Amino acid sequence: MSLVLYTYWRSSAVYRVRIALNLKGLDYEARPIHLVNDGGEHLKPAYREVSPQAQLPTLLDGDRVIRQSMAIMEYLDETRPTPPLMPADAQGRARVRELMQAVAADIHPLGNLRVLKAIESEFGADAAAKEAWSRRWIAHGFNGLEALLAQGPTGRYSHGDTPTLADACLVPQFYNAVRWGVDLTPYPTIRRVAEACQALEAFQRAAPEAQPDAP
Repeated sequence: MSLVLYTYWRSSAVYRVRIALNLKGLDYEARPIHLVNDGGEHLKPAYREVSPQAQLPTLLDGDRVIRQSMAIMEYLDETRPTPPLMPADAQGRARVRELMQAVAADIHPLGNLRVLKAIESEFGADAAAKEAWSRRWIAHGFNGLEALLAQGPTGRYSHGDTPTLADACLVPQFYNAVRWGVDLTPYPTIRRVAEACQALEAFQRAAPEAQPDAP
């Protein structure tokens, strides 16, 4: 098996890549890296040799090493082009990347584990404060994302009627929104698209609870 994915069951960034791999129908070896146990296995020298940033995910494709979820997903789409997960036209690809980055660059980083640890250790945030922080920034990001999706050309999925990499980014963030108790009433398009995705086997097999390292 040429593909190896360093993974953690609840990592949103890895969740995106698992979705892309499943949509492509690609088999891979999962190598779990626990982000909490023993101070975080991603911080140990062994994994730092793989990822100098000590971050997940990392994909091995033979002797190639690809890091960062967005780069990995586009790499997979370019090296395994069937089925395509990006539109054929430049404008469509730009829109999908816009939707991807609205999640991966604007929403997700503020709820990252290291950010939550920092506001706890440096600013005294307790569990309730961290939950409120997460809800605030997910809702802030969803306000804009809902408007982007409502403008179209959104179909059954984020862009048209077949899944794209935009959906691979949306669903993990939707999962986080549910986990943190965000009021999803103001986001009917996000809800509709995410629920359509979650009905597909590729998304179900990528879900955190379906992973071999899930507790």
